[in-house]
Amino acid sequence: MTDGTAPVLLTTARLGLRPWSVADAVVQRELWTERDPRVPAHRRIDAQGRPTVADLEQAVRAGASAGLLAVERAAVGDVVGYCGLVESGHGRPGEPELAFELLRRAWGQGYATEAATAVVEHARSAGYARLWAGVRDWNVASRRVLAKVGFVETGHREEDPVHGALLLTTRRL
Repeated sequence: MTDGTAPVLLTTARLGLRPWSVADAVVQRELWTERDPRVPAHRRIDAQGRPTVADLEQAVRAGASAGLLAVERAAVGDVVGYCGLVESGHGRPGEPELAFELLRRAWGQGYATEAATAVVEHARSAGYARLWAGVRDWNVASRRVLAKVGFVETGHREEDPVHGALLLTTRRL
């Protein structure tokens, strides 16, 4: 989403999207604890309680969340999740994946759609031609957000009897 010269900062009517700070690791940890048990194990807290807040602080310092922007409610000033673009391997080079996740307390208020719209518009202005998004078939709320911001299902499904089928969606810009 950027050429590396300046951090991406996006604003909407109710949100600010900005790079993660080390202090946001607490929010990242909360996201990990709230994940649905159907989410693959490598994206959930493990038996040893990892990742810890300290692990996530180190990851922020190392730039592991590059491309994913913290979603901050402007009126309250609290971070409620992330939204951004990541390289996923679903598309061709230069066709990143839209990714987003919000804390449960922020669900149902239109924040995911608002943040995703801002990221899609930023991607368009940055010259991307197409974006991808993978979503589990059971994740109806995320599928609805993707549809609202113009993504369409491609018909490609990666079957997974444990975690649910992964559906690929795309959006031309």
